[in-house]
Amino acid sequence: MSGFTGTTRLVRLALRRDRITLPAWILGMAAFLAATTAMFEDNYSKHPQLLEPDTRIVTDNPGMRVLGLMTGSSVGGYTMHRDALTLAVLAAVMSILAVVRHTRQAEELGREEMLGAGVVGRYASLAAAVIVALVANLVLAVLLGLGMVVAGQPAAGSLVAGTSIALVGVAFTGVAAVTSQFASTTRGAIGLAGAGLGVAFLLAALGNMLGTVDSAALRITSAWPAWLSPIGWGQQMRPFADNLWWPLGPAVLVLAALFWLAVVLVGSRDVGRGMWPERRGAAHASPVLLSPAGLVWRLQRGTLWGWAIGLFGFGLIFGALSDQIGGLEGAATEWYATFGGHADLLGAYWASMMQMAGMAVAIYVVTLLLRLHHDEAHGTLESVLGTAVSRLRWLGAYAVNTLAGAMLLILVFAVAMGITGGQVLGGTAPLVHDLVIAALVQLPAVGVLGAAVVTVVMLLPRWSVGLSWALVVGSIIVGPMFGPSLGLPRWLLDLSPFTQVPNAPAVAVTSGPILGLGLACLLLAATSVVALRRRNLALPA
Repeated sequence: MSGFTGTTRLVRLALRRDRITLPAWILGMAAFLAATTAMFEDNYSKHPQLLEPDTRIVTDNPGMRVLGLMTGSSVGGYTMHRDALTLAVLAAVMSILAVVRHTRQAEELGREEMLGAGVVGRYASLAAAVIVALVANLVLAVLLGLGMVVAGQPAAGSLVAGTSIALVGVAFTGVAAVTSQFASTTRGAIGLAGAGLGVAFLLAALGNMLGTVDSAALRITSAWPAWLSPIGWGQQMRPFADNLWWPLGPAVLVLAALFWLAVVLVGSRDVGRGMWPERRGAAHASPVLLSPAGLVWRLQRGTLWGWAIGLFGFGLIFGALSDQIGGLEGAATEWYATFGGHADLLGAYWASMMQMAGMAVAIYVVTLLLRLHHDEAHGTLESVLGTAVSRLRWLGAYAVNTLAGAMLLILVFAVAMGITGGQVLGGTAPLVHDLVIAALVQLPAVGVLGAAVVTVVMLLPRWSVGLSWALVVGSIIVGPMFGPSLGLPRWLLDLSPFTQVPNAPAVAVTSGPILGLGLACLLLAATSVVALRRRNLALPA
């Protein structure tokens, strides 16, 4: 019997288990790209004279290059600039979750030990997980391309566009295969792969922001950091312009190398163990662990520090770009003008960056609050409530940690941005003060999303994960960062809590929107408390 015996059967088993999850990911991304492509096609078919100026707005703004590259003026190229980063991150997350689910999680739950008792090779589960993720990315590439073709884009460029997104998923399939061997828990494996995704995003964004623009202001040539990132490789395929296929090569080589490394690591460790040894606990527990809030803090502090380091790095980069934004002229200022008008371009830039940071913090908040569902579904909550801890105290522990973590992250970003922005512009202390206020203004919107997630967990625990992510993604898409560019109606834009936030420091902060968001947060929180007190817990059998 070889190490890969039984791989085919495990592939069928994995596809059976993921028969709902993977199609939902793939069809959701394909539908999103098809819809936005059709929207841009309709807009620019009516106003073709706007396509080239809009392209120049992107190429001239270092901040907008974070989303991706531009190569010439085309509807397909502009659509990919707006959507490619979001889709690439989603493809990576889909691949990471699929691989970890069928490797590290299977070991953690004891499923792998049961499979190993049959005629199954040592590497079969790993190979099956990688094959399933690759098949998912292949189908994703095809459906993304078909969606753009249906929306009226050229077939060649559409296929390259779909492949450029799937390329990122392919690379992170290999990353997840390796992190599943190092970490001894599902959460640790996902966290390590997620950290790698954050680094990839940072490298691609930095390479694009530091890139050069051609004389026609229609093409961006990335700097070297972008070539160190799978996200950057996908962008270098330049769909609807050069239609390059060779950047797919590095992703395939990285996958092959990481899969080989993962196979070696599987053979070097025991089932259920990670390559990193588990640390021995302290002889005596910290007094902090005597409270539910302390326990939640202990469980999520590593994730919080990872987010803090990432946002601090982004803050330093975006702050250093302040002097370039201040020199923009003409059409390049139009996007920022939506955040505060032409009179205060720098203030509008800082406001847009604070909006972006607020959305990032909202994602952290959702990941933390979904631990409520995890505790309930996996039986952890039963042990906690078996002590002198009430349901409301358990919920309050998560609320306190969420609020403290969100405030820490948004302030870390603001201070970092103020430090480097003050160094290039002069006047660090006043800028830090203004940005701290602008950062705190984002918290009510983040709070509304957090309270909505808790309400969903309490009312619909079975569907809470999917609905919660739909809430946060929907709020970001229809919010001020993307909604106006997509031509969405005003009533739809107003559904996002981020639309209601004053664009400080570009405009004065008024109490009305803040109080309105605060009231909505309190109403949702009260609903979740009532639901928690009245329903039975969905504990495992």
